[in-house]
Amino acid sequence: MRSYVRTVAVVALLFVCAIAVFGLIAWNGKGAGQVDGSKIVMLNDIAKEANDRDGLDARIASKGYNAEFVILDVNNAVIYDSRTGSSKEDVTIESAIKNRYPYVYIVDGNRIEGCVIMIDDNTAAYRSMRGTLLIGLAAVTVIVIVAMLVYGYFVQRNIIRPFRKMEQFAGKVAEGKLDEPLLIERSNMFGTFSESFDIMREELSAAREREIAHQKKEKELVASLSHDLKTPITGIKLTTELLKAKLEMRGGAEDGDIAVKLDNIYSKADQIDALVTDLFASTLDDLGEFKVNLTDESSAVIGEIITRYDDRNLVRTAPVPEVIINTDPKRLSQVIGNIINNSYKYAGTAIDVEYRILDGLLEMKTSDHGPGVPSDELDLITNKFYRGKAQAASGSEGSGLGLYIARMLMEKMNGDLEVSSDGDGFAVVLMVPLS
Repeated sequence: MRSYVRTVAVVALLFVCAIAVFGLIAWNGKGAGQVDGSKIVMLNDIAKEANDRDGLDARIASKGYNAEFVILDVNNAVIYDSRTGSSKEDVTIESAIKNRYPYVYIVDGNRIEGCVIMIDDNTAAYRSMRGTLLIGLAAVTVIVIVAMLVYGYFVQRNIIRPFRKMEQFAGKVAEGKLDEPLLIERSNMFGTFSESFDIMREELSAAREREIAHQKKEKELVASLSHDLKTPITGIKLTTELLKAKLEMRGGAEDGDIAVKLDNIYSKADQIDALVTDLFASTLDDLGEFKVNLTDESSAVIGEIITRYDDRNLVRTAPVPEVIINTDPKRLSQVIGNIINNSYKYAGTAIDVEYRILDGLLEMKTSDHGPGVPSDELDLITNKFYRGKAQAASGSEGSGLGLYIARMLMEKMNGDLEVSSDGDGFAVVLMVPLS
């Protein structure tokens, strides 16, 4: 603020100097075009001499007046003309008044006998005055321009430039770039304001770091719980299988209801196991700690995975081409298991599996014959936690993670996953890299 006051004071001083210069020049030239007092005295003296016309020429010559003048009578007849040269303009009282020549009447008592007119050309005086005014105006203009340049430079350096920096800084903050500080210049009149902006940036950066750390802790907690849940779920499944095996060994007719209930327990435990597995994989991916171990495997592993997950015997698979694929069998098993379970859950029809080799990839296409997915949802169903409108409205269980996990795993295994839907069901194509 001090620099601003100082600059305004300098500019004001320059303006005052400009006005003073102009006034001084105008004062020095203010007499141009005005009648000198000595000329008035001379005119009065000539008028007195002209009252007596006898020997007028000799008396005037003896006086040695240093001026050109004409003495006229009341009829504008020339009595005396001090001008020299052949070109003499005709002078009358009217022309003297028109040209603003100094003049005085010759008075005898109460009667006007004539007039003495001094031939005073004001053109030179006018030009002198005009030149003086132009010089003064030019000087004032230069001073004003200098003052404007000084003030403009100050405004640009201390107001506009800092505001532009703050504008750019605000844009970076809006984009989330909180690591670049706002540089504060010593002469910046908005120093305190800029410092507040930079403090805000530091607080936002610290808040974001705290939020990231908090989210990481939450994800680590979810991953830990998901991992810990798999142990009791596996125990429930094994216990259920054991109890069912003992019932089958007993062969009692009354044990049929118990076997059905054991199957329901196993099915629910299996659903929980799948959800926990997907949640665990999704959380690890968010933490950036999800790993895949790619190895060269026989394509026969795909058939084994399908057999393991097709507990309803709904899959109709073509022969798997005998090739070597580069994949992680555990993660590929998770992908195929999610696809089959989704088809069980939402279609409940036969599942056709076809294969073909194309551009270094083994394409595996699974197709069911259920209601399919609307075209406007195809690009969304592989997003995290997204469930189709029809599935959400039906009340069927699901987390919206199955296809998201499948796509994420295929990308990490250098493959891909594509979905499509027509009038005859829903299809998923897996592209597994060949070795």
